[in-house]
Amino acid sequence: MSEKKPLIPGTPGSGTPSVDEPTEPKEPLPPKSDQRSPALRTATGEPVKGAETARGQKGEYLTTAQGARLYDTDHSLKAGKRGPTLLQDHHLREKITHFDHERIPERVVHARGAAAHGVFRGYGAAEPISKAAFLGKDVETPVFVRFSTVLGSRGSADAVRDTRGFATKFYTSEGTFDLVGNNIPVFFIQDGIKFPDIIHAGKPHPDREIPQAQSAHDTFWDFVSLHTEATAHTLWNMSDRGIPRSYRMMEGFGVNTFRMINADGESALVKFHWKPKLGVHSLVWEEAQIINGMDPDFHRRDLADAIEAGAYPQWELGIQAFPDTPDQMFDGIDLLDPTKIVPEELAPVQPIGVMTLTANPTNFFAETEQVAFHPGHLVPGIDVTDDPLLQARLFSYLDTQISRLGGPNFGQIPINRPHTEVNDMLRDGMHQTGVHPGVAPYRPNSLDGGCPFLAGADTSAFVEVPVPMPESTKLRGAPASYDDHFSQARLFYASLTDIERAHVAQAYTFELGKCYEQAIKERTLRVLAEIDTGLCAEVAAGLGLPAPEPTVAHEAPPIVSPALSQVGAEWPVDGRIIGIVADETSDLAEVAAAVKTIDAGGMVPLVIGPHGGELGSGKEAVPVSRTFLTMRSVEFDAILLAASPSDPRLLVLVSEAFRHCKAIGGWPAGRDLLVSAGISADAPGIVVADETEGLLDGMTTLMRSHRVWERTV
Repeated sequence: MSEKKPLIPGTPGSGTPSVDEPTEPKEPLPPKSDQRSPALRTATGEPVKGAETARGQKGEYLTTAQGARLYDTDHSLKAGKRGPTLLQDHHLREKITHFDHERIPERVVHARGAAAHGVFRGYGAAEPISKAAFLGKDVETPVFVRFSTVLGSRGSADAVRDTRGFATKFYTSEGTFDLVGNNIPVFFIQDGIKFPDIIHAGKPHPDREIPQAQSAHDTFWDFVSLHTEATAHTLWNMSDRGIPRSYRMMEGFGVNTFRMINADGESALVKFHWKPKLGVHSLVWEEAQIINGMDPDFHRRDLADAIEAGAYPQWELGIQAFPDTPDQMFDGIDLLDPTKIVPEELAPVQPIGVMTLTANPTNFFAETEQVAFHPGHLVPGIDVTDDPLLQARLFSYLDTQISRLGGPNFGQIPINRPHTEVNDMLRDGMHQTGVHPGVAPYRPNSLDGGCPFLAGADTSAFVEVPVPMPESTKLRGAPASYDDHFSQARLFYASLTDIERAHVAQAYTFELGKCYEQAIKERTLRVLAEIDTGLCAEVAAGLGLPAPEPTVAHEAPPIVSPALSQVGAEWPVDGRIIGIVADETSDLAEVAAAVKTIDAGGMVPLVIGPHGGELGSGKEAVPVSRTFLTMRSVEFDAILLAASPSDPRLLVLVSEAFRHCKAIGGWPAGRDLLVSAGISADAPGIVVADETEGLLDGMTTLMRSHRVWERTV
């Protein structure tokens, strides 16, 4: 935690603006204290001395792109004040032309994202199975992490029901390693050749381009009800995992199985897991819908504000390790099938390092938008497997970067530059920024002294694992182990608590209720019957349809993995946001004390008042962070009531917070607001106390469980 935190993170600049337009020339303001730029490196990975801001524009005066100072940028060059604009106006042409070309193609998937800089520290626990240097004990490696939704466009909302991307770029001493995963450990398809199909089905209908960033429509459910290998992933999406509370409270998974190699050349199969230190938490559906209207940037803002406030998000990186056997199976589970997980109870997750995000990007486009991930960016000690989804990803990610970023030199963009020497003999192409000496970019050569030379395994070269290939026949098909499409869905559903199962049923009922075609609803109910007859019956009742019987009777109950449930544990409250309702009648000394205590506890206090500015005056004045007009319950993890103003918007605030199972507390002065909202002070998750210390202790205890699940949602 940083020593000093702003009470209201999110201010737009590093300086305080004046009311009047400034007239004294000065250098551009530096980035805010919470921001960082990519490390200063040449196109070939060599460190450059200087500040990170050296890449930013400099100088006190406005210039052309070629550095000529300008005396006017408000008027075109014309033949008289009312005459036509002249073609010779080079400044107009340059300014407009560049503006016309500012946008690049957005990502086909994962278009909307947010990112942050950080550092990864290895525990050394992976050394017995991987020789990757960055996993060594106490080795610190810079990282850049991008979180994203999958289906929506760049301008869509954050809190939609969707899978989330979780991509991490490790700038290691041996080259860049990209761990490109999701917040859900399984995928919709087993073979990458089906990727265009699932995305086409999930994207908006091509005739109307609606609905945006949603799966609640006919084409998605038409596909997944026919293509039943998508059943497990669809169920995960319909669970609370599909609407995370925050990127900071989201697990990450490598999805595919990878291979690790140790210093002795021995290999093991692994699955990667990111475990958030704050726990895995979600929104409730009504809350998510309100957020998407009130604050479409909810997750972006939450991540950036937490970092600016000093509540640095952390995740432990862990692996499940398996013997690298010829059949690549573990306990009957095919490790090359990306629609399946191995329960943690069968193969515990072993922590191998910790990642802390410590800085926001300085420029969204230069960093978050231009960062290019690729699962083929590997380092010695980590290799791929024959997972058919992963094999297709190895082609697709490289191909899409070339299209999106304008050519093959995207690795030279500052955010993508490796933090180690690069000597690749790759030449020319669009946007080449390297100036390569020599005349022989080929091997073998004598004209450049034979350079570059090839490294051996003893000099940290990347060497593919010599995996024996079984005798086979060229064909299109899949192994028999891929035919099981329902056991993993049954495992996941059986592992959820009652409240989580209720949310799943509500999600299916909502999504299918948005479909027009009756046949699609009936077909999906058949799929649900294979998962759980109770789930099927509940969704069928909500749709007004009969519940079909499963085609196969499952006599043995499904196995259960408690690690898959989000409910039942307690977690840190760092970065949690507490709204404090107050007005001029409140005991402002108590409010100020609460603000100080909440801030000192690593949380973010936001005072909600009837107007902006301050409540009170002099030394007792309390700054107002939100007004009754600008606030909504969804912004807060908990509510404190220091007064009972007679404003109907506060009744909405309190009733929503109660309905969404959030902790609500207050001093006696706030009790009337509870009564007006029809809430008993004795209801679960309500804390009323005279003393601020006891009040906040009770609230903190409640927030450690994320929600007050004793209430019905």
